[in-house]
Amino acid sequence: MGGGDKVDWETAEMPAFPDTEKRSFRLDEKKMAIVLSIFSALLIISSVTIASIGIYQYLFQDAESMGPPDDFLAWQNDFQAITGLNNVTATGSGVAVCVVDTGIDLTHSDFSGRSLAGWKDLINNQDSPYDDQGHGTAMAGLIWANGWMEGVAPNVDLFVVKAMSSEGEGVDETIAAAVDWCVDSGVDVISLSLGGAAGFNYFISSTDSLENSVQSALDSGVFVVAAAGNDGTDDDGDVSSPGSVEDVICVGGIDRHGGIWEGSSQGDNNGRFFPLPPILPRSNPDMKPEITAPGKDVPILIPLEQTEDGYLPWAYASGTSAATAWVAGGLALLLEEKPELQHDGSSGGSGAISDVKQWLSDSATGQEGHDDHAGYGIFNAESLLSVANS
Repeated sequence: MGGGDKVDWETAEMPAFPDTEKRSFRLDEKKMAIVLSIFSALLIISSVTIASIGIYQYLFQDAESMGPPDDFLAWQNDFQAITGLNNVTATGSGVAVCVVDTGIDLTHSDFSGRSLAGWKDLINNQDSPYDDQGHGTAMAGLIWANGWMEGVAPNVDLFVVKAMSSEGEGVDETIAAAVDWCVDSGVDVISLSLGGAAGFNYFISSTDSLENSVQSALDSGVFVVAAAGNDGTDDDGDVSSPGSVEDVICVGGIDRHGGIWEGSSQGDNNGRFFPLPPILPRSNPDMKPEITAPGKDVPILIPLEQTEDGYLPWAYASGTSAATAWVAGGLALLLEEKPELQHDGSSGGSGAISDVKQWLSDSATGQEGHDDHAGYGIFNAESLLSVANS
């Protein structure tokens, strides 16, 4: 995307729900403005957020107490099974995760009774958490929800930075500052469901301030997870930045059956000189994307203030944003089981990141070796813990 163009994603098609006695849902073709366009002073950063979203209209009273459609819960179970979460008892306790996004709506029923470990608003400097765009609530919910929808790691200490405006726009330097704040707050994992064009790298520095902040986080032993991007059907040549940074864990998307989502971006692991910027050849376990996770028709939360009368505060969406949050939560499960790998642990640091990336490639399922589209395979929490403990 160039020239500051706005993004207009099409609404996903949704099946009808025939159970009219208890619940009656009506398909609606409205579009939901959970779209993230990030603008840099140096680069135009393309959107790698939710590519499509489906909303259900309800025809009964008290929708929140009734919960989301049964199909959403079934889809959630499908994704938990394919990623091995149904055989893992860890919940992320004792691990700090930071979500850099558009904020969070703590009034959603699936966040009931929850308190953030830390909050920073780099857009409007408000003291209390909020989300005036929606994407951040959806991503945080995939990690931290503990209601009708269940996050991957519901007991993590969650930090949230609002680094994008109500229009889903931000600047490179603001997102870099958000990453720095996460590191200064002492987190173990940073989740970046965003990305764009890479900067030019000169020896140990990049022209991209976000990439430099991400590298500093990695050097301090903080795990950084970022989206591969959503240009799989219109490939631009590589995964998005900062997912393209060597030690970042870059995540592509799959559907509920383990098939690669066609919109998930592919990596260029052979290297190139043109088009710019140049890319050096990559080697294992740093070939991009490293891993895939739920990225098509993934159940998410919708902020209550952005849910119009007659609509549920849940939806499903497609995009590597969702896959990124899923893996960020999954890493928290590993760090709970092996706290020595946390940034301040006895075995923490850049070496721990290298080890975990190797374990991710060894434990991934559904793929032999590396594929530019499917990575090393599907993230599997049960297998990851097994490999890490072997």
